Amino acid sequence: MRGRRHACILREPGSTPPWPHFPARASIFRVSELTPALIALSARADEALERVLPPDEQPPVELHRAMRYAVLGGGKRLRPLLVHAAGAAFGAPPERLDAPAAAVEIIHAYSLVHDDLPAMDDDSLRRGRPTCHVVFGEAMAILAGDALQALAFEVLADDALLDVDAATRLDMLRTLAAACGSQGMAGGQAFDLAAVGHRLTPAELERMHVHKTGALIRASVRLGALAAGCTDADALAALETYGHCIGLAFQVRDDLLDIEAGTEQLGKTAGKDVAANKPTYPSILGVEASREALAALTAHALASIAPLGLRAEPLRDLARFVADRSN
Repeated sequence: MRGRRHACILREPGSTPPWPHFPARASIFRVSELTPALIALSARADEALERVLPPDEQPPVELHRAMRYAVLGGGKRLRPLLVHAAGAAFGAPPERLDAPAAAVEIIHAYSLVHDDLPAMDDDSLRRGRPTCHVVFGEAMAILAGDALQALAFEVLADDALLDVDAATRLDMLRTLAAACGSQGMAGGQAFDLAAVGHRLTPAELERMHVHKTGALIRASVRLGALAAGCTDADALAALETYGHCIGLAFQVRDDLLDIEAGTEQLGKTAGKDVAANKPTYPSILGVEASREALAALTAHALASIAPLGLRAEPLRDLARFVADRSN
């Protein structure tokens, strides 16, 4: 994964779209809610997270309570679902996918805890509840994030039901580590902080979100395939393209929701990016062009996994869900 480059598929407002063969938004099948099968997998992910998190009565109690608060407070569980969907496409049983699914969600939760801190995005609401630092204090929230990051790697390294060989497990650990670091989420957050108050080009905006949002989404898809024993280079490349596209689509939809939905619907503070003078897809491309980009990214994601046939249907459902979600 590290070092792989993706061409920018967005454009300056008013220029010719680089996706002439992709369908318009209206022709993309809409899935605003998860399918029953994906809802069941989401519940399975919650059960796995409950098992691997420290009990809240185990010392240090306040730290463990903060960790559990951050992870178990709801959420779409998109990243665990991507692990399960990709793994199932290559024949992995669900129990082999529980550990990588839990690991990516724990990493995601840690990133949200740190992202919400006053030194970062300074948000007081997440998933319809006060953010971790509001409830437990900034110091404990920082420690909770640190401990969650470590726990994710422990889970991925130690789970006995993840019956893969040592080389594959190392590849999975490397994949997750790369998604977290300076070429992944942390780097994306650095780009984000540096971008406040500046007008970015579409390519610069895409670079930021390929790191900040997209890295862990791409890693989730790859981890599922690796857990299933997939070594086919073409299949892994197709999944990389799929993850790249839905990672960007997720952010485009997020930016549109930030200006179109209310705080109660989102479960977080609406309009905050605009108020903070942060670059977003609507502010750079315009609202209508952002919707077109969302449709194009979704179509490209679907096209990339077409060779996988019916076994990739959950991946298709997730791509459509990302494009049409309401929060």
